[in-house]
Amino acid sequence: MTGTYHIWTIGCQMNEADSRHLASQLEALGFAETPRAEHADIAVLNTCVVRQQPEDKAVSKMLSLGGTKRNKRKMIIALMGCMVGRREAEDLAVRFPFVDVFMAPSQTDALIDYVLSRDEYSHLDRTQIELSDYRLPVINREKSITAFVPITLGCSHACSYCVIPYRRGPDRSRKPEEILAEIHALVGQGIKEVTLLGQIVDRYGFDLDGEFNLAWLLKEVAKIDGILRVRFLTSHPSYIDEELIRTVAETEKVCSYFELPFQAGSDRILESMRRGYTQAEYREVVSNIRKMIPDASINTDVIVGYPTETEEDFLETVKLYDELKLDLAHIAKYSPRPRTVSSKMSDDVSDEEKESRANRFDEVVARVMGENNALMLGAVVEVLAEEFQESKGRWRGRTPQNKLVFFEHEGDCLGKLVNVKLDWTGPFSLIGRAI
Repeated sequence: MTGTYHIWTIGCQMNEADSRHLASQLEALGFAETPRAEHADIAVLNTCVVRQQPEDKAVSKMLSLGGTKRNKRKMIIALMGCMVGRREAEDLAVRFPFVDVFMAPSQTDALIDYVLSRDEYSHLDRTQIELSDYRLPVINREKSITAFVPITLGCSHACSYCVIPYRRGPDRSRKPEEILAEIHALVGQGIKEVTLLGQIVDRYGFDLDGEFNLAWLLKEVAKIDGILRVRFLTSHPSYIDEELIRTVAETEKVCSYFELPFQAGSDRILESMRRGYTQAEYREVVSNIRKMIPDASINTDVIVGYPTETEEDFLETVKLYDELKLDLAHIAKYSPRPRTVSSKMSDDVSDEEKESRANRFDEVVARVMGENNALMLGAVVEVLAEEFQESKGRWRGRTPQNKLVFFEHEGDCLGKLVNVKLDWTGPFSLIGRAI
């Protein structure tokens, strides 16, 4: 063993995928994972700044590691993710002089270069890893059967509140052969389900020559032996077309599940957010999905307390969600982000009002999801078994529509598709037994 590493990750699924990629590179060099950052020879913080709270958590964690390094001087500390962005490393180096390496999102080369430059690791051979690709899956010690696979990096849409374009750069598509090679490698590690990732995943292929798009890629991934299910997120209402919806409807392995944020129900707020669609256009997208895929599940994202949002604006957002009977809504309280358009606006909704609106929306979500799920009582659903819960003596998995199911089953069914009859339904989970 060369040494130990620890990667602390917060934020989106893209960060999780980036951390997996870095872990695979470090393990290829001979490093082994350790569960505690303060015990590691290499400690990495993979950060998120989409909201203030995760940024504050990262800073707190980083300062704690700085204290550890005073007594462990050979320790390498690396900071990566959206906190570093594409232009922030110089300022961060002044604020946190104990950090050795700063890495922009999805860019791990800087840490590998630094490790190989250290005398204690001079015996390592760069040819042990392939930098800049994703084809080295980390050893699947925990027997995970699902994995995230980035297919687009960055974002060019530049919504008024979003810092991603400034931290991850413009969107660009990965080459299809790289994506398919990565998934083949993941299958070899026991992965049964992959989720194709992009900040706006349905823009895949816009910058590639040829007939490549998300619909084409979904069909290609579904052809891979060993893959049982394929998902994709996050979609943007302006880029979903009939071809993509039809592909989901007609391709057996592609799950009938969409992550489709609407963010606000007020056209005035949507225009200020620079989302690029109206409430009516969002409703039309949902209608088109349900016409072709009646059993589709649609999750969404919502921001409350955006600058100038009135009570009437908020109630329009609640009404849109309630009338469409969407499934899970991820609710975020607005916080201004540096360099964004909205950060120049007055943050005029109080913290107390933001909290109130978030709580009120949560209550509506719980009610609507409870009503949606109650319709499934007594039904038989297909569940991919992801984990056995020793303490409860039951399995955990999800339906194609991403519904969380706990069920009883005798014997080992990890990574298998199981038919489960539902005996109980709640807003956020279902309980049943294998038949």
